[in-house]
Amino acid sequence: MSVNKSEEEWRAVLSREQFRVLREKGTEAPGTGQYNKHSAEGVYTCAGCDAPLYKSTTKFDSGCGWPAFFDGIPGAIKRHEDISHGMVRTEIVCANCNGHLGHVFKGEEMTRKFDSNERHCVNSVSLKFNS
Repeated sequence: MSVNKSEEEWRAVLSREQFRVLREKGTEAPGTGQYNKHSAEGVYTCAGCDAPLYKSTTKFDSGCGWPAFFDGIPGAIKRHEDISHGMVRTEIVCANCNGHLGHVFKGEEMTRKFDSNERHCVNSVSLKFNS
C-alpha cells in the first residue's frame, strides 16, 4: 500500500531534519547519524512510513560515514538516476512513500565480496530500527 501525503501532512509527522532528507533529498553530515555504527540484529524501516527496508544481516561498516547495506528487502527500494551536483549517481527511495534514503554505488573494492556488488549509502535520519 503506497503512502501519499501532502507536504503539510509530511511536515506534521516528520522532524525538520527528517523532512529535509526524506522529502527534499537532503543529506546528513557524515559520521553524525545514529545508525552509522549500529550493529544490533533486526530490521531497518523507513522513518517516513515504517516500511521494512533492510535486514541488519545486510549492513556492513564501509567507513563512509553513513550506514551501508549490500542489499535491501526485495521490492522495498526504488532507484532513480540523480544528476544533481554535477555527477551521475543512483538515488534510492522507499518504494512505499518515495522518501529519499541515499544513493547506491556499484563495483567498489569493498563491495566485490557481496553477490550484489553494491553499497547502499543511507542517511540514518531516513531510518528507524526494530529489533
